Amino acid sequence: MVETRELRYFVAVAEELHFGRAAQRLSMAQPPLSRAIQQLERRLGVVLLQRSSRAITLTAAGSVLLREARLALEAVEAAERRTRRAAADRPGVVLAAKAGASSELLSKLLDAYAAEPCAVAVEVVLGGPGEPERLLRNGSADVALLHRPYDTTAGFDTEDLHTEQQVVVLPAGHPLANRHHMSMAEVNALTGLPLPRWPRPDGSYPDGPGPQVRDHTQLTQLITLGRACAVMPESLRAQLRDDHAIVPVPDAPAVTTVIAWPPHSRSKSIADLVRTAIRL
Repeated sequence: MVETRELRYFVAVAEELHFGRAAQRLSMAQPPLSRAIQQLERRLGVVLLQRSSRAITLTAAGSVLLREARLALEAVEAAERRTRRAAADRPGVVLAAKAGASSELLSKLLDAYAAEPCAVAVEVVLGGPGEPERLLRNGSADVALLHRPYDTTAGFDTEDLHTEQQVVVLPAGHPLANRHHMSMAEVNALTGLPLPRWPRPDGSYPDGPGPQVRDHTQLTQLITLGRACAVMPESLRAQLRDDHAIVPVPDAPAVTTVIAWPPHSRSKSIADLVRTAIRL
């Protein structure tokens, strides 16, 4: 069977596409790393890397293994973290959510769950876009509030909690601020008010004219300054100020808030928290 150590070695080489850099990243010498990858290829009976004097590239099989190895290593790390938390003197539940999103729902959920007779301590971790999903996948969180279609819920058990339409947020003095509604095509064509660019999971930003943003506070200030607009769930209206204007965007995809947890979980505390969320 393929060993976890071999998967870590392969991921490093596949991401660096350079044995020297991968060995440095793994704090090991290059020759044993090269031998380990060759052994992995023999074990699987496939060629994972095309090697030349100039470059290393992934084969089709190598691309598949890179994707699957990342998931496997993530699952191992998640198991380790959840096992250590389960052995704690005072076990609790770690709930991840996006900062600024579903604030009212989160507050009601925490209050309602705390009133349950068997409630345990709930640690709330607030992160930026995509962070709650990442924390749930790597085992740093036990349960999360996610938002489709922005978050990917594949691989989790989920329950839908709330679905809402989206609006575009403009500076209060913008000429279109009094419109009854706008289309996504009109939003994308706004002169001087590009949509923001949020970071990808690896920390890089997609190309585009919009400003790079990291959190909700930064975005709302840029909108106030007339440097950006944003399409966001209607529930965020309550967190905006008088210097923002809201216009409904009927053809923007609806946003569904879900509570998500690992499918293999047998935690009574997580089950109780999920039941409370569904009841709300």
